Amino acid sequence: MVHLITGVAGFIGSNLAEELLIRGEKVIGIDCFTGYYSRKLKEKNLETIIKEKNFNFIEANLLEMDLVDLLTGVDYIYHQAAQAGVRSSWGSNFDIYTDNNIRLTQQLLEAARESKIKKFIYASSSSVYGDSDQLPMRESNYLQPVSPYGVTKLSAENLCYLYWKNFSVPTISLRYFTVFGERQRPDMAFHIFIKAILQGEKLMIFGDGEQSRNFTYVSDIVEANILAALSDIEGEIFNVGGAGERVTLNQTIDIMEEIIGKNARREYKEVAKGDVRHTEADESKIRKRLDYQPKIGLREGLEREIQWLKEVYE
Repeated sequence: MVHLITGVAGFIGSNLAEELLIRGEKVIGIDCFTGYYSRKLKEKNLETIIKEKNFNFIEANLLEMDLVDLLTGVDYIYHQAAQAGVRSSWGSNFDIYTDNNIRLTQQLLEAARESKIKKFIYASSSSVYGDSDQLPMRESNYLQPVSPYGVTKLSAENLCYLYWKNFSVPTISLRYFTVFGERQRPDMAFHIFIKAILQGEKLMIFGDGEQSRNFTYVSDIVEANILAALSDIEGEIFNVGGAGERVTLNQTIDIMEEIIGKNARREYKEVAKGDVRHTEADESKIRKRLDYQPKIGLREGLEREIQWLKEVYE
């Protein structure tokens, strides 16, 4: 089987590619190395797989490609590529988000209509829920994103459903809940916090630190993608949350301090526009329908990410 991963040089895409190759699958990975963060870090993400015989890497912008030709011979699509970042999605930057998160998804779905793919997996986000007062969040909850980024992820989800409903494109959307682990982007909270503690720098916290999350380790996200792809389910949306309970940001930083053996220099700032106060995944649907069982808890996952970041920065 042939698996196509968009955004393969990114955090989740590179981990997904590595796991599929370990399982003996053929992988086509595509990435355009956008300037959102360092190309050097993205290239490092591919170090373990770039020379694998079953891995074909393409550096290109999907918006400029013949996508029907690209999908020839592809069995599974994992659409991980996106313009990330809640706080950067306001103002004139929104054009970048509409192009990379909405228009690109629609063009891939159009190409998938003409292809014989077995499954189209879309990487969505818990940001589609917004500041929901219903916790844990269920897939059937009312959706009201509080950032332009969240709006684009929800729009792409809706496109996936429309192309399944009208053209039988076999889509599944996965709503990721705050993913962490090795290769995490440098703009993401855990990466920033761990680096700050390691290097004795100030650690900026937006708000009072009592905002809470259901953190999900990257290998569990990878497993959810593969389970969804190999299932006979289509046209559905699933939450993908982590092992363990919802915890606050302050509690999480406490754990980081314990593992590293150094205190954080915490500095609290005004809440950023678009940030959600609390998120928590109701995982009952994905556990029942896909037999998803998250395995890596917060502390174990932090130990792994901290070790990785020590190697990156020390």
